[in-house]
Amino acid sequence: MLNPLTSDFVTHLAEMLPSDTIRTASPAYLEEPRGRYHGQGTHVALPRTVEDVSSIVAACNDARIGVVPFGGGTGLVGGQVAIDTPPPLILSLERMNAIREVYPYENVLIAEAGAILANVQAAAEEVDRLFPLSLASEGSCRIGGNLATNAGGLNVLRYGNTRDLCLGLEVVLPSGQIWNGLTRLRKDNTGFDLRNLMIGSEGALGVITAATLKLFPRPAERGAAVMVVPDPTAALKLLNLAQSIAAGEVSAFELIHRTGLEFLSEKLPEVRLPFDDAPKWMVLVDLGTSAGRTPDALLETLFEEGLAAGLVMDGLIAHSNAQREQLWAVRERIPEANKAIGSIVSHDVSLPLGSIADFITEGRKRLAAIGDMRINCFGHLGDGNLHFNAFSAKGKSRDAYDDKRSAIQKCVHDLVTEMGGSISAEHGIGRLKAADLAHYGDAGKLAAMRAIKDALDPNCIMNPGAVLA
Repeated sequence: MLNPLTSDFVTHLAEMLPSDTIRTASPAYLEEPRGRYHGQGTHVALPRTVEDVSSIVAACNDARIGVVPFGGGTGLVGGQVAIDTPPPLILSLERMNAIREVYPYENVLIAEAGAILANVQAAAEEVDRLFPLSLASEGSCRIGGNLATNAGGLNVLRYGNTRDLCLGLEVVLPSGQIWNGLTRLRKDNTGFDLRNLMIGSEGALGVITAATLKLFPRPAERGAAVMVVPDPTAALKLLNLAQSIAAGEVSAFELIHRTGLEFLSEKLPEVRLPFDDAPKWMVLVDLGTSAGRTPDALLETLFEEGLAAGLVMDGLIAHSNAQREQLWAVRERIPEANKAIGSIVSHDVSLPLGSIADFITEGRKRLAAIGDMRINCFGHLGDGNLHFNAFSAKGKSRDAYDDKRSAIQKCVHDLVTEMGGSISAEHGIGRLKAADLAHYGDAGKLAAMRAIKDALDPNCIMNPGAVLA
């Protein structure tokens, strides 16, 4: 049983730590972007060193007081706010934001967990390297949170999830013990892989305080195009064609439905759309090529061969970086337009690539049986990650669907599970999907997860209520 954070314990922490480490929690630490949860907690700890984090966590463990790690606060599943537990201590890593070391000839960078993702990208660029993780929130999200949730983003097709971009970690365990795992090794088979255990654990097994990250050569040239396709099946065939023509150089392949373009026109008219008449389906293809390989020529070949095969109906190739950024603005600002419209339920799911077209067709059919609604389906087609979001019918209030919200979510998650997919592709479980994980998760996996949690965090102080309900 956890104990609530008390004024006496706050005083104790303040006395044992450097001045100004403990503060009253402002509303920013108690909210999440969608406004679905309002967190508990009266105070936030803002450590400057891993030793301070260790002292804080050890004290909370001894007192059986919950600890909620807080990164940039951009998570969309409520992992950063406590709701149904005794008031915890919020632990923000924002002061631990240094780029500790950069080894350009090893393609390695060591960053503290509070480093903002855009600053990590900039530090890599300063030594002519690329850190490829790219998210809409990269100007405010922090690398520790990216690792804790195994964030995906725009370049997973080529470079992988955040898990694939990490060589080592520094972690404070629930007991307060520090695991010094900041290795720069590419091969290390000395026992259990604690790195991959901690990545994606959402703060439920420990606090990530620093990470060794992989860097990559910067592409010599970048190129992008949007191409109108008849349907998602054609989009998948075009993806395979793109990977054949530009082997290893396709950075992203995004699927966009007309509904997303209509939302942009309605709520963000300053976003320049590529076509006067919004197509039903289009894809955004992004290439990063090596020296001597011209992305425009590759995209022209893709368009011509796709057109000949009946996979492409129209297209637009960016012939400058400014045009490329305009095309990407369309994709990147769809979530902003979604928020302005206001979804009934949002879904972040993944499916086997071969099942995506059937899922979209069947999903629309099943949701239509529940009620009249608009579906904005878009996402990272190259890695099977779809955002399948339900909105009220035009002219209807979102509140009119309150009694259908649970049925809509269950309908989509049931179908995803039937088709061998995942109910959480890149946003994690947090608190929003903890009950869904318990319902849809494999029994063996859940038993192993609980055993690991019990072994590492027997007092259950780490992010209580997240991941494992």
